[in-house]
Amino acid sequence: MSTLAEHTDPLHAASGYRAGRTLPLRVELVRQLKRRRTLIMAGILAALPFVLLIAFAIGGDPSGRNGQVTLMDTATASGANFAAVNLFVSAGFLLVIPVALFCGDTVASEASWSSLRYLLAAPVPRARLLWSKLVVGLGLSLAAMILLPVVALAVGTAAYGWGPLQIPTGGALDSGTAAQRLLVVVAFIFVSQLVTAGLAFWLSTKTDAPLGAVGGAVGLTIVGNVLDAVTALGHWRDFLPAHWQFAWADAVQPHPEWSGMIQGTAISITYALVLFALAFRGFARKDVVS
Repeated sequence: MSTLAEHTDPLHAASGYRAGRTLPLRVELVRQLKRRRTLIMAGILAALPFVLLIAFAIGGDPSGRNGQVTLMDTATASGANFAAVNLFVSAGFLLVIPVALFCGDTVASEASWSSLRYLLAAPVPRARLLWSKLVVGLGLSLAAMILLPVVALAVGTAAYGWGPLQIPTGGALDSGTAAQRLLVVVAFIFVSQLVTAGLAFWLSTKTDAPLGAVGGAVGLTIVGNVLDAVTALGHWRDFLPAHWQFAWADAVQPHPEWSGMIQGTAISITYALVLFALAFRGFARKDVVS
């Protein structure tokens, strides 16, 4: 520890050493993009629209059940509707996985490869290392959430045509407005997943097993969804991030309602900031031996 301290002490730093220039974001990004799990995750997300397209082709056009029309029933109305349906079916679980993977497999993977201590001895300041990995992890998570609707919009437009977004409750949004609203939806889904990102990142600084960090974050997210289904909790569910995960549906209405999205955003950011702070604080004091 004393040797590492000398490396990071400005009085002992080598000439030309700048802590802010260590482990550049572009270097970490390239490393993560080249990993097999990144390519596999991108392939799965890009394949989902084609899976749904085939399912609709085999099963026929969706229709209302019991006189009620849902977002799923309008999936084949236009490319915008198809993109919205893809977000609807994936927001609850599928999109949780890339967030947990990209944020939970960061520090823990370095520890499992026994390369973490060498990075710190380079010397890369601990805060700089965490910051670089967190930014890249969040960036890849956002890219995953953008990839899905973009591919779905392209596939849906090719299959069902370009047109307004048909609203299940009646009415429609023109193509330009629909595109703007879908951007808002993606942004909200990303913010709502910051809690999962925080859990995964915090666990990644606590364990040398990447699978433990990723699985732990996914598991805790599922627990949150289960607790939200317990109606006996009453208003306590308002403090669960999972309670607001589908508040984005209010944005794809003729007259959008923002209150639910605002509350969900506040809850998610609060939890995420606490978890990120715990990760940085705990890692700063951690005895790194791997």
